[in-house]
Amino acid sequence: MDMDMDTEKDDAVLVRPALAAEADALAGIDPGRRTSIETWCRRGVAYVARDAASGTPLGYCVLEYTFFEQGFVTLLMVAPEARRRGVGHRLLEAAAAMCTTPKLFTSTNISNQPMQRLLQRAGWTPAGLLHGLDEGDPELFYLQKGRGLR
Repeated sequence: MDMDMDTEKDDAVLVRPALAAEADALAGIDPGRRTSIETWCRRGVAYVARDAASGTPLGYCVLEYTFFEQGFVTLLMVAPEARRRGVGHRLLEAAAAMCTTPKLFTSTNISNQPMQRLLQRAGWTPAGLLHGLDEGDPELFYLQKGRGLR
């Protein structure tokens, strides 16, 4: 099944559901989460962004429905060499396109300024703040604008 999320903006990046066989390649981008990546790929909740020409994995995201039964981008990771090229934006667009609930949330630490800038550029809005997950670094939750209006 081909679910490429090409746009006129950047057709050099293809986003589609990750296959279980791609877990090793994604773990190469994010080695500290190898076991989780294997689980996410096997469960079909991971999406991979690949370079259209070379097929090289550029990043991945995870879309789950465990946050009050709403869509939640649990994780978004872009390979360091692929950052600032629109890969994260494309992954967020894919998650929004695939989300089956009226609301789509994500979160990031207050200290993660690059992710906050990406979310703002992608049209997400702050939705709340949670203290206590990471000591001294609160978690800022975001809601994709417009999704809650369906």
